[in-house]
Amino acid sequence: MSADQSAPVGVESIKHIIAVASGKGGVGKSTTTVNLALAMAKEGHKVGILDADIYGPSQGLLLGFDANTRPQVRDEKYFLPPEAHGIKVMSMAFLTTKETPLAWRGPMATGALMQILTQTDWQGLDYLFIDMPPGTGDIQLTISQKVPVSGAVIVTTPQDIALLDARRGVEMFKKVNIPVLGVVENMSTHICSNCGHAEAIFGEEGGKALSEEYNVEELGKLPLSLAIRKQADAGAPTVLSEPDSDITEIYLSIARKLDATLASNSEQFSMPTIGMSDD
Repeated sequence: MSADQSAPVGVESIKHIIAVASGKGGVGKSTTTVNLALAMAKEGHKVGILDADIYGPSQGLLLGFDANTRPQVRDEKYFLPPEAHGIKVMSMAFLTTKETPLAWRGPMATGALMQILTQTDWQGLDYLFIDMPPGTGDIQLTISQKVPVSGAVIVTTPQDIALLDARRGVEMFKKVNIPVLGVVENMSTHICSNCGHAEAIFGEEGGKALSEEYNVEELGKLPLSLAIRKQADAGAPTVLSEPDSDITEIYLSIARKLDATLASNSEQFSMPTIGMSDD
C-alpha cells in the first residue's frame, strides 16, 4: 500500500488488494486472475474479484454467471456482489447487457469503476483481486492513486512485444509507489493436445528476464494449453475443473507466494512504542 493512500469508503474491510495487470491485451490476464482467486480461496481465504475492465468485462463469463445476473442492493446504496465457487464478484457486466457497448470517455469509465468498488459490500475479504484493463491509462492510474493496493502482479507472455508493454506496467506501479509482487509468464510453452510435446513458440525466459531486470520475483510459468482456454470459456477454470492437475498446482504455488509475501510485508509494520521520560 502506498504511504499516501487511505482506504476509500467500501474497502475498509478488505485486508489485501492485488492488482493483476498487463501492458497489453491478449496475454491471459483475466484467466490468470480468476485462477489465482480460486487458488487463494482454496487455500482458505475469503476472496473477491473486481472486474475493472469496463469496456471488456470477462469475469462473469469465466466464472459461469448467467448473462442476466444482477447484484442485489442493500439500503438502496450498496451492491451485494454475486458469488460463484466462493468468490464474490463485481463487474460492469452485471450492470449492462452484452448488447450495450459502453461508449464512455475516460472520466466516465473511471467514475463508474470507483462507484462500483466503493459501493459494494465486500463483507470482510482477505483478498480482492482487481482484474485490470490492459495498458497504463486513466483507470490504471486512478486505481493506483486512490485505492490502497497492496501490490501488483504483472502478467506477460515471453515474446518481445508483450515484454515491452509489461515494462511500462512495472514502471507505472513504481511511479505510484505500489510494489510489484512478481511476474507471471503466461503461455510459456505450447503443449500439444495430441502428443504432449512442449514447444516455446513465443520465445523463452521472457518473464525471467523481466523479473531480473526489475529485481522482482518470477512467480510462475504457465503453458499455452487448450484445456485452460476451454475450461475458462466454459465457466469452470482449471483450478475448479482439474483441482489435482500440474497447472492447478502452479496457480496454488503462486497464491501461496503472494500470501507469504504480503503476510511478511504486514509484519514489518508495527505501532511504535511510546515511552515517558523526565528529560
